[in-house]
Amino acid sequence: MILLCKILFWGCICCLLAMEVKAQDGQSQAGIHRHPPQDQPLHEKFYSKWHMPDNPLVSCCNEADCYPTEIKYVDGKIYAKRREDGKYISVPPEKVERNRDNPDGRNHLCAPPPNFSHSSDTVFCFALGGAT
Repeated sequence: MILLCKILFWGCICCLLAMEVKAQDGQSQAGIHRHPPQDQPLHEKFYSKWHMPDNPLVSCCNEADCYPTEIKYVDGKIYAKRREDGKYISVPPEKVERNRDNPDGRNHLCAPPPNFSHSSDTVFCFALGGAT
């Protein structure tokens, strides 16, 4: 009986994890189309070639992880607004792009949606806009 309960428990956990991955895939696919149509070619060109400033061998994102964002400064630190929940997350200085031109003068954040597989405040890359 205990063995049956363990099997059912782990089966439920696996199903929940599979549903979470499926939901994330849907969010990622939905995120691809969040850019205004007139900006899509610009974003594809910029995001697809962007690598982490602190780890240049690793891509910042796929198209779903990056987007224009609002920022605020708190005690000299940059906080960028996460698209999924509107939370302002701290941008680590090593994630700020300093070696590449900004494509359009806006702030850009590459960050995963908050979930169990990433810390809630993970930032892959950030580009500071010129109009801030």
